[in-house]
Amino acid sequence: MNSFIRNTSQLKRMNIELVKNVLKTQGISTKAGIAKQAQLSVATCGTILNELVANGEVLEKEPEESSGGRPAIKYEYNANYGFIINLIVRVEVETFTMQYNVVNLVGEVITEVKQEVESITVDEIDRLIETIIEEYNNVCVIGIGIPGVVNAGVIGVCDISELIGINLGFYLEEKYNVLVTVENDMNITGYGFYHEQEYEEEKTFAIVTFPKNHFPGASFIVDGLILSGNTKFGGEISFLPFGVKRETQLKQLNTEEGFIQLAIKTLTSIIAIINPVTIVITGELPKEEQINQLYTGCLEYIPKEHMPNLLIQNDTQNEYLAGLATFSLERFKDAALKLS
Repeated sequence: MNSFIRNTSQLKRMNIELVKNVLKTQGISTKAGIAKQAQLSVATCGTILNELVANGEVLEKEPEESSGGRPAIKYEYNANYGFIINLIVRVEVETFTMQYNVVNLVGEVITEVKQEVESITVDEIDRLIETIIEEYNNVCVIGIGIPGVVNAGVIGVCDISELIGINLGFYLEEKYNVLVTVENDMNITGYGFYHEQEYEEEKTFAIVTFPKNHFPGASFIVDGLILSGNTKFGGEISFLPFGVKRETQLKQLNTEEGFIQLAIKTLTSIIAIINPVTIVITGELPKEEQINQLYTGCLEYIPKEHMPNLLIQNDTQNEYLAGLATFSLERFKDAALKLS
């Protein structure tokens, strides 16, 4: 494709996203109002609005009251033009759960369901996705969070053995012809926590989980971006050189003294490497009353002026789903801006 044509096409896509974002933010507005906010010409804005109205993504509303001239038509973004499925699969002590919500294109939650299942396999996930799509037939994105590593689409180290070695995203994209993202659960939860803070400028942030009977994991947000690493192995903190085998580490974590010792080593490693503003400690093992012990333990290695804020929050379900919804919406926007 000619570079001029490609650049023109990309500029048009960017302008379309500008118009959509203005409408999503303002709710209802006129063509002139949208053009002013988007810093586009009224003519360009009008052309874009005509296309979006024609395909149903923008709705025409009743004209505003006239003050003498021709009344201006009002426009509203059609939030239900498309839907996003956010699915998280997890192992909770001795049970498997699949939890999902469906959100519209402005992030409003339409429905949310959590169910226990006997096992989690590709077929189980596929059946659930198929059922949801039958009800919401204009699904445009599927976001899936898993307790494992995803590299080049393939699931690697994972708490759910039936998913190891599977390119789940490719399989679902081929079958349903929609954009699918599959991401590590800790990365998504960290992303949810990070956006919840509403920092005025981008920060470095970390979340660490110590689940019962499973290896710990972490997520790092550096300058507002998920830091996954070269092979998406970033955050697999159970592989830190603690001086004991991983199986021994797991046994130690299930004693209070062992947990404190390993948690302090983990936290100080993270602080020394990425220097986060905050570390959120999650999972079934940490207790609120341990926060001072963890903080003072870190001070034995880390100068106080470099210590982050430490928080313990055992239940991260809301942040997980919120992070997945945000992540999926952003991937959808990115896909819309890519060159054809």
